[in-house]
Amino acid sequence: MKVLDDSFSYNEVSIVIATKIHDAIKKVTQNPDPYRGMKDMEISSSKELFNDISPEHNDLRSCLRLAALGNAIDFFRPPDVTRRDMRKKVILTIDDSEHLESKLKHANKVLYLADNAGEVFFDLPLLRQMRQYVHTIYVVKASPVQNDVTLKEVRKTGREKEFGEIITTGTATPGIVFPLASEQFKQEFAAADLIFAKGMGYYESLSELPSDGRIFYCLMAKCQPVADSLHVPLNSYVAMLQ
Repeated sequence: MKVLDDSFSYNEVSIVIATKIHDAIKKVTQNPDPYRGMKDMEISSSKELFNDISPEHNDLRSCLRLAALGNAIDFFRPPDVTRRDMRKKVILTIDDSEHLESKLKHANKVLYLADNAGEVFFDLPLLRQMRQYVHTIYVVKASPVQNDVTLKEVRKTGREKEFGEIITTGTATPGIVFPLASEQFKQEFAAADLIFAKGMGYYESLSELPSDGRIFYCLMAKCQPVADSLHVPLNSYVAMLQ
């Protein structure tokens, strides 16, 4: 509450305040990874869900929908609600998939910004599709924050080699806070022709940047402020170029 009292401002990016709150929680609890159990459960259940509901995906658009479906998994959503949603057909309320294919054909480098630990299995088919077009780097968090995926979670899947080249943001922040990011990440971000950004955290932070047709969001709008910002109903799937 003190962090909110000291930091809240309508001019501040939500991710910056959230990072301060997570840092305070880690300090007070003396636990550097408070969501450890949640992430382990997500990986186990998402692997089961992926094997259960996922048919063969061998084209870019079906893999994009599958990646969006993976974003339905999140720590604040009841497991039974997530399972129900993940058995429904994915309809993209905003569908810029044709722009994604065009961008990939003309790109030299793509950064794939990963979100939650439970999504990694749903990312892999799209990651493989992208690499048929262009050099694609998978980006995870450097250390634990919320239920976001780190190298540790990628290794827990037992499929680390399939992810290919992986770097980290250099941070423990939801989304990305550029002043805290590593020089490597900032250089790769500047050099990439396309940024494929999974989840609401990256939307909340990257949508503050000027629109240059270089950022492609893939997410489920799971909270009302994000849904309102995107002008879509709550729990809509979005695949949008900005």
